Amino acid sequence: MSKEKFTLHPISAVINFIKVLKEMIVPLIVVIAVNGFGGGGNEGWTSYIVYIIYAVLLIAMLVSGIIRWKRFRYWFEEEELRIEYGLFVKKKRYIPFERIQSLNYTEGILHRPFGLVKVKVETAGGGATKEADAELTAISKEAAEQIKKEMNLAKNRVSESEDQDLPLQLEEQVVQQRKPLFRMSQKDLLILASTSGGVGVFFSGLAVFVSQFSELIPYETIYNEIIMFIRFGALLIALAVFFVLLVAWIVSVAITFINYYEFTIRVEDDEIIITRGLLEKKKITIPLSRIQGVRIMENPLRQLTGYATVIVDSAGGSMAEKDEKIRLLPLIKKDQITPILVQIFPNYEFEASFTRVPKRSRKFFYRLDFLWIIPVAGAVSYFFYPFGLLSLLLLPLSFLLGAWQHKTAGYWMDEKQLVIQYRLFSRVSLWVEKKRIQAMTERTTYFQKKAAVSSIMTTIKSGVAGSTTIVPHIEKKDAESLMEWYEPTRKESINIQKEQPF
Repeated sequence: MSKEKFTLHPISAVINFIKVLKEMIVPLIVVIAVNGFGGGGNEGWTSYIVYIIYAVLLIAMLVSGIIRWKRFRYWFEEEELRIEYGLFVKKKRYIPFERIQSLNYTEGILHRPFGLVKVKVETAGGGATKEADAELTAISKEAAEQIKKEMNLAKNRVSESEDQDLPLQLEEQVVQQRKPLFRMSQKDLLILASTSGGVGVFFSGLAVFVSQFSELIPYETIYNEIIMFIRFGALLIALAVFFVLLVAWIVSVAITFINYYEFTIRVEDDEIIITRGLLEKKKITIPLSRIQGVRIMENPLRQLTGYATVIVDSAGGSMAEKDEKIRLLPLIKKDQITPILVQIFPNYEFEASFTRVPKRSRKFFYRLDFLWIIPVAGAVSYFFYPFGLLSLLLLPLSFLLGAWQHKTAGYWMDEKQLVIQYRLFSRVSLWVEKKRIQAMTERTTYFQKKAAVSSIMTTIKSGVAGSTTIVPHIEKKDAESLMEWYEPTRKESINIQKEQPF
């Protein structure tokens, strides 16, 4: 391997500066608002001290970004990606190529004019921190491809000359593999944006923004204005609420459209490659060996219209990326799911005949809800009579939801995999291979024992921790069968340890 040392593009200094600026912008606005926007006054130049300090800090951050860029080096040596960096203390990091699980690429607004990408390196042992194992802020696309090429050469233990002299038949096969397995149409993208839960994200972001200025907001004046507004009648209130929700929905549609623009997936070299984004184009690489489970999710609206979302549970990954659950197919017609998933996961059987939970288990799906709904509804009805009586509607709604969950719950298994179906509000179907299950536990409460039912808890790796799914209130004998199915023989246990990469 070449020991030549490479540098980042100079734009990385600007990107680092902008990153720091984004973290300082809210405190800066608060300081300016608290001290007045005009400055000066009778205090003379001393009133500008805070602004001078901020200006000095900003200049220092820009200079530090330039120095970081100048000090950053990376190169390839002894089948490792080696990085040298540090502002005051020089640091070195050596990452063996065999440990690298994925290379994720991002093209931001500042990257595209120069043909650059940001590369995040994820390893099998990473994920304990909030950052990726290594991040190359801005390098050329050719340099990014070179890193991948060096990694593949190291993993496959082939020479560079052999890699360049691929037979024509193999080259055609590689080209064929690179054709997208799925590309989201503009119509499906609009449906995804319109039916996503982005409204909640919008209001959460708005709440965080407002909390930054809580001391400056005149709540008493706003309250008095609201009281005056209410006197004009319920119609205006309804119109105002409708307008706010409409704006929130439009914003959420725009955000989703931007994030998932030109969404495509393809499979190359036993890796799933996802490309998406309008303003910031992202390329996410997921090794198939990291996939622990496949989930098909259908909220009631999408279930009614025949659409679903496919999510995969991925082991490892940094906490900053939160990539333990990745949208493999953000929105797709249900009849199109199986042909695509069979190409990606040939070892899975996606046709399942579920064993449903018994009828006597229905009470367990709404009994606990009644324990808190009844006292809360009673208190609300008493203190806010007569409108508080509307809270009693929670009782039949809770019963109907429990009956719906009972009707959905079930499981199916064969020799190598387990499929679980359940519902909180959206219907979820989880496919997981037996060798991917980290733990399986049977849980039986006193009341379940009397009804001869049990719950099975299955845990798989997901992100840096794990994800537990419950098969609720199934027949006791079915629960025992599942535990016997999972209990590995000595030979199976040895094979699982060899095959499991994490």
